[in-house]
Amino acid sequence: MPYLVAPVLSGEKTSTWRLFDDKNLEKGDKLSLVNKSTSEEFAKAVITKVEEKKLKELEEDDFEGHEKYKDQADMLNHYKSYYGDKVSLDTIVKMVGFNLI
Repeated sequence: MPYLVAPVLSGEKTSTWRLFDDKNLEKGDKLSLVNKSTSEEFAKAVITKVEEKKLKELEEDDFEGHEKYKDQADMLNHYKSYYGDKVSLDTIVKMVGFNLI
């Protein structure tokens, strides 16, 4: 998402969340961060931590370094817009912390 480029570069956004992770992201992996609207890489990063929880189990601390949602319904609608109706509050979210390199 283009609107996330500035928060990543400023260090405000240091976490990304994935549902149904097909890349098997792990601590120590290197990432190429790409602006989807231009398909251009805007930064490189290394994964510093990976944690998994059900969406309904997320706590305030889990949102550190990640964009926040108004409430659970807003968060659920956000992820349904990407992944469809297979998303529920029981869906596992992979929280990936990263540092720019």
